[in-house]
Amino acid sequence: MTQPAPIGPVDASAVPRYAGPATFARLPRLDQVTRADVAVLGLPFDTGVSYRPGARFGPAHVRASSKLLRPYHPALDVSPFAAQQVADAGDLGINPFDIEEAIRTVEHASNDLREGGTKLLSIGGDHTVALPLLRSVHRDHGPVAVLHFDAHLDTWDTYFGAAYTHGTPFRRASEEGLIDPERSMHVGIRGPLYGAHDLTADGVLGFQVIHTDDYQLQGLATVIERMHARLGDGPVYVSVDIDVLDPAHAPGTGTPEAGGLTSRELLHSLRALVGTDIVGADIVEVAPAYDHAEITGIAAAHVAYELLSVLALGKPS
Repeated sequence: MTQPAPIGPVDASAVPRYAGPATFARLPRLDQVTRADVAVLGLPFDTGVSYRPGARFGPAHVRASSKLLRPYHPALDVSPFAAQQVADAGDLGINPFDIEEAIRTVEHASNDLREGGTKLLSIGGDHTVALPLLRSVHRDHGPVAVLHFDAHLDTWDTYFGAAYTHGTPFRRASEEGLIDPERSMHVGIRGPLYGAHDLTADGVLGFQVIHTDDYQLQGLATVIERMHARLGDGPVYVSVDIDVLDPAHAPGTGTPEAGGLTSRELLHSLRALVGTDIVGADIVEVAPAYDHAEITGIAAAHVAYELLSVLALGKPS
């Protein structure tokens, strides 16, 4: 049976960009299409933060900042909204007072939305949400490579005795066997740590590290080669904490660190994932109260656009 042509964004020549639907890139809602190859899901949750709150308002901010996205990606020669059906699944109602219940809610919603092969691009929210999203993906794909862009490792054990926070999702994921310890990697790590043991423990959990300084000292091309060598073949989950960017490029986040990536470096790194078997992705830690002129929101919207473009090109058969 022939599938209907994808429904794309509202035509900017007919409806001004500052008007129209408040969905991501002014795309159709999930209930307006018969099927979706990719669903964009908002996860307004920030109960797991350890410093600045406010990422619960991130999904709406990223959507508002996505209005200027256009339908053709010239660098990759792809029209991501014509090559696949992308729809906005709205925001998930998440308990802000009970982290473990919130985690279950996200996992169950992810399971439901991915039924039938739909891939999920989630917009947070704090990084706690990566754990239930990985649990859901693991149900269908087994252990996956995690490609984690972040200023921070997020493999600490606990904060104030709490096992589930935005600084612990990848330790829990490793302990639960959700990640492939031979293929996972952090990219963009920088800044002070609690001690040298942080990096040692992180390696035991199954991660290699590309530091932000490596972009400067080794160059973008070498970093991308290292990234591909580590990921190899097999399913990959991409998790982007917007604080991987320098605060000059993303001031609106909860735990900023000086010396980060430029937005151009991040977009090129994501663009290089063409041909990778991406089975899910998230963009987290956008906190609009600290943003200025939508700098962070626009960066996050373009991160989503790069990931959708890579997904549109698919994995070579």
